[in-house]
Amino acid sequence: MARLAAIDIGSNAIRLRIVDVDPPALGAFGGGREPALAGGPAGAHDAPRFHPFRDVHADRASVRLGHDVFTKGRLESGVIGAACEALRRFRTAMDAAKVDRYRAVATSAAREAQNGDLFVERAAREAGVHIEVIEGVEEARLVQLAVLERVALGDRTALLVDIGGGSTELTLLRGRRAVFSRSLPVGTVRMVETFLEDRRPVDAGHRRLVEEYVDRVMVDATREIVELLGEGSGSGIDLLVGTGGNIETLADLCPMPGAPVEGRAIDVAAMSRLLDELVSKTPEERAQIYGLRPDRADTIVPAATILGRVAQSFVQPFIVAPGVGLKEGVLVDLAHAHFLGPDFRGEAAAVSDACIRLGRRYHFDEQHGALVARFAERLFDDLAPRHRLGQRDRILLRAAALLHDIGDFVRYEGHHKHSYYIIAHSDLMGLTPEERAIVANIARYHRKSPPSMDHDNFRALSRDARAKVKAMASILRIADALDREHRAKVADVSGRIEEDTLVLEVQGAEDRALEEWTVVAKAGMLRDALGLDVRMVDATPRSHPPTSGATSGG
Repeated sequence: MARLAAIDIGSNAIRLRIVDVDPPALGAFGGGREPALAGGPAGAHDAPRFHPFRDVHADRASVRLGHDVFTKGRLESGVIGAACEALRRFRTAMDAAKVDRYRAVATSAAREAQNGDLFVERAAREAGVHIEVIEGVEEARLVQLAVLERVALGDRTALLVDIGGGSTELTLLRGRRAVFSRSLPVGTVRMVETFLEDRRPVDAGHRRLVEEYVDRVMVDATREIVELLGEGSGSGIDLLVGTGGNIETLADLCPMPGAPVEGRAIDVAAMSRLLDELVSKTPEERAQIYGLRPDRADTIVPAATILGRVAQSFVQPFIVAPGVGLKEGVLVDLAHAHFLGPDFRGEAAAVSDACIRLGRRYHFDEQHGALVARFAERLFDDLAPRHRLGQRDRILLRAAALLHDIGDFVRYEGHHKHSYYIIAHSDLMGLTPEERAIVANIARYHRKSPPSMDHDNFRALSRDARAKVKAMASILRIADALDREHRAKVADVSGRIEEDTLVLEVQGAEDRALEEWTVVAKAGMLRDALGLDVRMVDATPRSHPPTSGATSGG
């Protein structure tokens, strides 16, 4: 058993949940740990499932961290003070409960505030709580974990809609595998602060304004989801799943009896009728009539609007409300880490999937990227005694190798710089912002000039990250050179270290002189980063002796 705690620092409230968790029930749905391999069949494997969490303690502080952030760009000093006071209370509760692990995550309000770092520093100093400011794509991943723990999807296609105070995360699942994820800047507190702050009934003009705002923010994501479904709008979705505090309230107010799903569901038609009633009343009247908390009475209108527009776009009569959210996803993630340790295979597959989805959006050369990634991973393994990097770094190298040429979409000339920009400014599920910066820099330096402190993008990295970029970019240069013309002339490569030389054993077509010349030409960075020269030998199995000797260079 483990005692775990999750702190969700949202834009509308701060929540704590402490639970006891037993080891996972492996194979509860007929499988072992889910690898989620890129390109594999959805639902082919099932992840470990945990028995229901046993609650030890829960707390909630009605601190609207997003107040003024979405209109003025800063956290108010008084709001920061109230948040730190709540976190001190949470810290005392966690200490009294003797939790084994905790994770505190802050979402859109903290990440968008100009002084978000100040809040993180004060929370650590005043409350002893270390906060991780996460991106929307990490929110989506954690919510996905919570939903999959609660809802048995089988092979069905589901669209997850997580509505928060500052953002809404959309995730399309085929079985247990995410095939699309996007964080959108449309949240309940953001919309209240921007459009509905006067606390009056919502007139027809403001209602149209809110609906048009939601539609405009969602239009590109909706189109991409429809394209992925490959059918008419929404007809390929089996379930629409909603998460977030407002979703649970709407499930109470608009239940759908007899919905063909396990657990609760929201009747979309009933929610539309309820919304007509809600907009005609002030937040105070909503609180009194419907028994809502004050901080729910104003946000329920934008929440119902967002959910209704999504349901309308995808022609869904009901919305599954599994009763989980971000903090439950954090607990599931903590439980996996506590009982099972790192799942590098699953992490690598998830990151690869995200990279391939991004690459396809920019029409990248997928075959070349996959081949270079395979070569880079092999060389990473063969060079392990020299670079001493870890398995998580191997995942970052693979990501950079898959996407190193994505900048071709902008322009071939200087495409390494365009690759950096696209990667650095894209959501990649499974990578932290710091890791994404490393991946972007590795791709940036796969050609042309080596890393330099004169480059802003490189100088902004930590010292440890800069060392990783140098080592892995030098490996990527060799891997990319082995497919110089994108014609797969080299079929396989392996390396061994002999004193201060990397001996590359290369297999493939006989006419690969250009690739071998390019390897030697691009080996200088490997010499600088890892102190290794390069020598190549032909290891291709042949039925007769080769017509020429091995190519070598140093």
